[in-house]
Amino acid sequence: MPDRPDYAALTRGQIAVLDRINAGEAGLPVLNQIVRLAQDVLGGPGAGFAEYSPGHGRIIAASGVWAGALGRRVDRDDTRLRGSRTLLLPLDSLNDEFASHVDGGDRRRTLGARCEVGDTIVGSLHVYLDAADGEPGPEHHAVLELLAAYVGRLYGYRTGLPIHGHLPEVAEVHRRQEARDLWVAVTSHELRTPVTVIKGYADTLTNHWDSLGEQGRQEAVRIIGARAGELARLVDRLLSATSEDGEIGGSAAGPFDLVEALRSAVEELPADLRGRLVLDELPAELPKAFGDRDSLATILTELATNADKYSPPDTPVELCASADDQTVTFRVSDRGVGVKPDHVEKAFERYWQGESGDRRHHPGAGLGLYLVRRIVERQHGWVSLRPREGGGTVAEVRLPRG
Repeated sequence: MPDRPDYAALTRGQIAVLDRINAGEAGLPVLNQIVRLAQDVLGGPGAGFAEYSPGHGRIIAASGVWAGALGRRVDRDDTRLRGSRTLLLPLDSLNDEFASHVDGGDRRRTLGARCEVGDTIVGSLHVYLDAADGEPGPEHHAVLELLAAYVGRLYGYRTGLPIHGHLPEVAEVHRRQEARDLWVAVTSHELRTPVTVIKGYADTLTNHWDSLGEQGRQEAVRIIGARAGELARLVDRLLSATSEDGEIGGSAAGPFDLVEALRSAVEELPADLRGRLVLDELPAELPKAFGDRDSLATILTELATNADKYSPPDTPVELCASADDQTVTFRVSDRGVGVKPDHVEKAFERYWQGESGDRRHHPGAGLGLYLVRRIVERQHGWVSLRPREGGGTVAEVRLPRG
């Protein structure tokens, strides 16, 4: 970290941020710009913002060495930041908030600043320091405090950022949303479709057994089995989503071959979806992942189905995998309409279904991504969405190395 902040970069950055705010922009694009500005001005190897919700937080904006931590759930402990607006914190004291997931290097400290709306701490802005860096001075603290105030101003607009449960009117929105009749939504679309198909083919077998012939009977049974499997998965999702503490079934966690598990999960997908997947970037060898191997089928089904729904049928859906020193990662990428930056966190909320136009064209109960996040986080991993350069969406899942 330089002895003094880069005040020229700070001035230019403030003007750019204020221009966007005064033009009516808000949300994650501006928040990401502030995070990058903090890194540039203070000269750290990375920066990030953790939004606080009741009971936990989540990294929703990051730059530099912390880009890979997007979407990671973190422990919330803002008591240390209540006494001082900024604080130098060793990483090993952060209860896994930022520990051991920095992309390379020996980084052991973070300079953090609380971000407030009134008396509510909505999150904390952090710049990460190399082990060789000296102590940040008063000017470094003051600059980070200033940028944290910009973040607080963004949250004050109450638009374009993930919903914050501590803000009273937003909490009321949460309550109204969760009070929606889930059973009506599911019955009207997701349950009715497989039940109708199963009944139709069962009636066909009953009434036209002899005229169908052996091949026709086998095809009808195959379709009934496939739709019954969809129905069973839907019921499991529904039961798992009925409470925050509901258990999600699966095998015991352990080391497993991620690429082999992904290839097996692909074989369980419907034929038309399986045909869209491009598997060219699945390496022959990767370090073992640690988690519930059986859950990969559910996770991949949800992510691939989303990519299929929101992208043209003549475009590929790409599946790739990689690893770093701490995690094993896979991504599902499409060339569709692309997730809006303001929706990359909201999409994981229970029952959230996007805007009215999205609901009309792509109906559903809004449970898929919510369940994916819960399943992945129970394996000490994390999942995130981001717009894809050139159009489309990237869904990324990171699991601990085995």
